[in-house]
Amino acid sequence: MKMEILPVLGIGEVAEGDDLAELIAHAAPWLRDGDVLVVTSKIVSKAEGRLVDVPVAEPDRSAAREEVLAAETARVVARRGATRIVQTHHGFVMASAGIDASNVDPKRLVLLPKDPDASARSLRAALRERHGADVAVIVSDTMGRPWRNGLTDVALGAAGIGAVRDHRGAVDPYGNQLSITQMAVVDELAGAGELVKGKIDQVPVAVVRGYLSRPEPTDGAGAAALVRDAELDLFALGTAEARADGLRAAAILPESAGAPDGPDPTAVRRAIAAVAGVVAPGTELEPVTDPVVRAELAGAVPGWPAEATAAIVATLRGEPTAATLVRFGADLHRLRAALAAEGLGSTLLLPPDGPALLAL
Repeated sequence: MKMEILPVLGIGEVAEGDDLAELIAHAAPWLRDGDVLVVTSKIVSKAEGRLVDVPVAEPDRSAAREEVLAAETARVVARRGATRIVQTHHGFVMASAGIDASNVDPKRLVLLPKDPDASARSLRAALRERHGADVAVIVSDTMGRPWRNGLTDVALGAAGIGAVRDHRGAVDPYGNQLSITQMAVVDELAGAGELVKGKIDQVPVAVVRGYLSRPEPTDGAGAAALVRDAELDLFALGTAEARADGLRAAAILPESAGAPDGPDPTAVRRAIAAVAGVVAPGTELEPVTDPVVRAELAGAVPGWPAEATAAIVATLRGEPTAATLVRFGADLHRLRAALAAEGLGSTLLLPPDGPALLAL
């Protein structure tokens, strides 16, 4: 495959209401079928009027920007100092919801397009119907990436090209079947287009030629296909936010017990070890390992959960006082939180004539 990446020069400043298809076709009469047009989201937003007025002077400017950011945010993912990584209403996770103050009048901010896939479809249709060029369109913007420094352009919207090239089920040259390989080709093409667009050269459009022989006959699912479902996102929160979320969960930890194959004894020992340095000197925690003893507890202790298959005996040594009993209760909750961190549910039982028990 031989590919070319070509800048589209001469588009100039884009204002609200401008006809992007007309501007691009005039600047690039050499467009041909099968080209992939990579369009910076900022000019799409400008043409669509996705701008807000803000004060120029501080602190009013920062206050206004915070209000705009709150309106564009569906969920805060992480924050550090003034930096906010958020999920937008589109589902994108990015810094400051993609709000941009560069290459725009200082009295205004540029928001992301309302529906980047719809913008890509509209631009593609206009170029095909009015200018005779059957191209694919990618609406791109700049993002940072977890674990890596630097920025790269990615696709926010796409039309006429599949967002993902799916290799699952294919066999590599060594005979291994691929099971998770899905290439985000529209992101790769967006990054390629950025190589000739730049951030300060005012070249908002690039053409990638040679990747497609012809675009897809339909617009396709668009770049929305790249938004990961929340339940599949292993990194849905920043470190501090995940820790805070865990502390909130520990504060309202429900009682439960039972694991399909019984609790992992190693995980139980890890949980006990995790709290060993912070429990009161009189608190003793001992897992029940003898199956006979466990069976006796299940038959004799009122409230024993039917699904529980293990236990931890919690003993308070010394003469109990109001203060030591309160501390003992706190120690038991610490242990329940540590067990929950290992994926183990627990139920607190308080027999009238014996030590406290955590049924697992």
